[in-house]
Amino acid sequence: MARRVFLHIGAPKTGSTYVQNVLWNNSDALQRAGILLPGTRSAHDQAMTDLRQVSWRDPNATWTWDQLAAKAAKWHGDVIITNEALGGATPEQAARGVAAMAPAEVHVVVAGRDLWRTLPSMWQQSIRERRSWTFETFLRDVESGRFETFWEIHTPNRMFRKWGDLVAPDQRHLITVPPPGAPHDTLWQRFAAVIGIPDGVCEMAAPTANPSLGAAEIEVLRRVNGALGEKYPVRTPYQKVVQRHLVNAVLKKRRNETRFSVGQDRAAWVRDLAEQQIKELRDYPCHIVGDLTDLRPGEMAASPSPSPDELDEKQVLQAAIETIVAMLGHADDLSQTGEVGYDAVFTRAKQDIKRGLRRVTRR
Repeated sequence: MARRVFLHIGAPKTGSTYVQNVLWNNSDALQRAGILLPGTRSAHDQAMTDLRQVSWRDPNATWTWDQLAAKAAKWHGDVIITNEALGGATPEQAARGVAAMAPAEVHVVVAGRDLWRTLPSMWQQSIRERRSWTFETFLRDVESGRFETFWEIHTPNRMFRKWGDLVAPDQRHLITVPPPGAPHDTLWQRFAAVIGIPDGVCEMAAPTANPSLGAAEIEVLRRVNGALGEKYPVRTPYQKVVQRHLVNAVLKKRRNETRFSVGQDRAAWVRDLAEQQIKELRDYPCHIVGDLTDLRPGEMAASPSPSPDELDEKQVLQAAIETIVAMLGHADDLSQTGEVGYDAVFTRAKQDIKRGLRRVTRR
């Protein structure tokens, strides 16, 4: 049976893509060192959707949480299960998730990031998952308590109440995301220290992070989402078409220079929330890797650029036109490399974008 099982449960937008890339790109080396990542990256995601019983679970998914646990149970060393959406489980689901790993010693690993950076990143991620609300609507809903999901899945305090309370204090681990300017591998070193991954086991060169989009690019995507209507209504079809061919192939490759922040009108609110979060975590018995002050917003100066809601319509139109041109190039590249079956996909995608542009020009 497994000796220890480390459940890395989140949060999203805390460098999880970077950490997971290092892990999966070095899975063979980790296994030789006695550390198993059971199944595949997709298996961890499918097991998460099974455990949480989400409505958007891929109907073609085959992995369940119990299957992943059974795979882990056959290993005689340490096991890592990682998916940043696990933190969104209910208390009952978390209890089932931990119980399935018995009799192994279960460790809960949570990463935390300061709210000033988390809020715009989380809104952007929601757009990349097919939402179409504006940045201001998102902030108002979080501020008023109408969007409790944000707190449940993005704050270590809430995640520890559901997952951490199920294990002993020395089996709860909080990793703080280092502030801007820290060496790029600091987050990985903190994660590796929790698991006990020796130096030199993992190659660090290849993995990349999950880059943010600029204000114009994310606004184009938001309007495309609104224009999709009933197309690609759930997670997997949306990922296969929109995420793959619009976000990954085009939008991520643009300059994405126009960055934005929460706004000075909410700076005091964010600062107060950060202090409350730090106090709660200081009082919660767990192993902290990093420093709780990392959760305190650093530079909160006014953003030099407008938020996506404040962009001039001409800026959005120009970004949309350039996006269409880039998508045509992407389609041509696919046809040149022999991939087939994408003509209809791109025709539909271009039509959706054009409908969104017509709405822009009418306004």
